[in-house]
Amino acid sequence: MPPSALRHPPLKTAALGLFAIIWLGNGLWMLADPAGWYASVAGVPNTGPYNPHFVRDIGCAYLMLGLLSLGAIRWPSAALPLLGAVTLYLTLHALLHVWDIAAARLPLSHLLIDLPGVFAPPVIAAALAWWCAPKTN
Repeated sequence: MPPSALRHPPLKTAALGLFAIIWLGNGLWMLADPAGWYASVAGVPNTGPYNPHFVRDIGCAYLMLGLLSLGAIRWPSAALPLLGAVTLYLTLHALLHVWDIAAARLPLSHLLIDLPGVFAPPVIAAALAWWCAPKTN
């Protein structure tokens, strides 16, 4: 079967679509309303003073995560490297938070504050990459 004929099962497509929507939505919010995003996301003000350009820069990174996730839907045979790139970015981001907590630049409470938005996403991304990876017999 040619690679273009490959399709994910509906549940995988839905999971990848939800993942993509989350990243695209976050990225668009960061680009369209950086001050609103900065003020609304728990713990973000603890990371440093508001800088609209920096928030928009990171918004571009989140748009990229969403596009890579959509690419994993469109090109199932490339899902592993596409989702691997998503996982790599999210893991490095989470490690940066761990480093800042360990160096006391962020309070220890950030382990819980950052759990849903920083620490869980790389685990979810890695699970999606594994789930979508080609299976060999």
